[in-house]
Amino acid sequence: MTSPDVSVVVAVYNTMPYLTDCLNSLVGQSIGLDRLEIVAVDDGSTDDSAAELDRFAKKYPDTVKVIHQANSGGPAAPSNRALDLVTGRYVYFIGSDDHLGKEALERMVAYADKHESDVVIGKMVGTNGRYVHQALFKKSNPDISMFDSALPYTLANTKLFRRELVEKYNLRFPEDLPVGSDMPFTIEACVRAGKISVLADYTYYYAVKRGDASNITYKSSHLSRLRCTARILHHAAGLVEAGHRRDTLFERHFNWELSKLLKGDFPALDAGTRREVAAGIAELADEYLTDSLSDALPVMRRVRLTLAQRGAVDELTRAIEAEEENGAPPFHLEDGRAYARYPGFRDPVLNIPDRVFEVTGESVAAQLASGTELVSAEWEQDGEDLSLAIAVRLGLTGDTESAVIRLIQGSMPKSADKAGGRRLRVGHELPAPVGEFAQEVTADGAGTIVRGRIPIEPRQASLGVRVHVDVAGSTYEIPVRGKDKPMPLARRWRSGTAYRVGARVNQKGRMVILTGLLFPPENKVWPRVRPLLVRLKRKVTR
Repeated sequence: MTSPDVSVVVAVYNTMPYLTDCLNSLVGQSIGLDRLEIVAVDDGSTDDSAAELDRFAKKYPDTVKVIHQANSGGPAAPSNRALDLVTGRYVYFIGSDDHLGKEALERMVAYADKHESDVVIGKMVGTNGRYVHQALFKKSNPDISMFDSALPYTLANTKLFRRELVEKYNLRFPEDLPVGSDMPFTIEACVRAGKISVLADYTYYYAVKRGDASNITYKSSHLSRLRCTARILHHAAGLVEAGHRRDTLFERHFNWELSKLLKGDFPALDAGTRREVAAGIAELADEYLTDSLSDALPVMRRVRLTLAQRGAVDELTRAIEAEEENGAPPFHLEDGRAYARYPGFRDPVLNIPDRVFEVTGESVAAQLASGTELVSAEWEQDGEDLSLAIAVRLGLTGDTESAVIRLIQGSMPKSADKAGGRRLRVGHELPAPVGEFAQEVTADGAGTIVRGRIPIEPRQASLGVRVHVDVAGSTYEIPVRGKDKPMPLARRWRSGTAYRVGARVNQKGRMVILTGLLFPPENKVWPRVRPLLVRLKRKVTR
């Protein structure tokens, strides 16, 4: 009997009813049963998983092999047990609650043969709310590197590996890691591979989040995830020497695994666990968080990791709680740079460099938008002239002289929706500011109030209320949010050709000014109504 082209390893523990879909997707692969081997290891399941595996083994005796063993506490041991038994030219790993596209294995094997690939990564998507990083799957590529691609953000073992590579380096999963045991395996395989390929032309893999979120990744404790991440980093450090390549790989772990330990649930941990988590992060940061790696992180995560590294657990907890409750902290603008005023900023005891708090890139727009909101707005009329008297709070302190409010015709581009604002391209021309402006620092010293008196022109228009401000050498446009704020009442002005003006909050929560003729020319009712109103007015004034 010839060896199969591909062996699929399935580590199983209590994944019914998802297991049935997984197995059906495997035996239904277009590659055909004669080229396929499935080795499933039941790790002491207590639901119907063991019986379901046996049912498939009985139905497909030449394809499905099932091993039953006592529970080991994680997917590593059953995966290693299966690796000792597989016979295919390639080996593929699948989560027992996930499933494959029908042509997945046939396409990947053919691509690996064509390009002599040691590792092939097929496009993955999440289902039922499961998040899967997509940057790697923008296009197919027969030859990528771990160090100049998004591969470090896709380190699950759900890939096609040449079995010769696996056996040559005796690649196995560390069985003492309950979470993330696939990462050391994948990292080493990708470091040692002669060629790594990506296929983005088809949905190969469907990663399923269970309805009860009982996937092992979602259940693990802070300390368990910390210990596993430490093991992963130490293992990878033995494979990749210090420098740019290691920083590129480790950015993912500081940006994801370690930063996730310092999210909104951190303050709810008991004080001892908070200190232990911070101390563990500090050890890893001291060893691996270089300046260039730190600079590459978003400011929020960079600051939180640094506070943990300094042992400033109280400041760290306050920073997380404040951001959860109030959004991003205010900026401080100084000498053409922007700094996020998190707890610890310019604290003489902690002595953290300003660069840790510096905000750069696209995150500026999001931070600005979260701190920009309407304080008040009303109409001011002087004879035939009408103005909008408006006050807007900015989450900015320091060099804020550039901040002005403009009424801009047209909508913001959709690209600004996620951040809540946008950085204007170099050369973008803005109309000259119109009106009078003044600034004052807020009572708490954490922001700036910009007050404006902006003339309203008699015309037909829908005008977005925007703040423009220069930050770190770029101009940012931030729409003023007016949700839950009282809008000035609509009114008529001008005695000749009458106009109306009103203000509203659009579906995105942004303030909009609407102006136009009170009775536009296309209004055919007005010529008939006007004489009646004139006669009524005469009667009332008699």
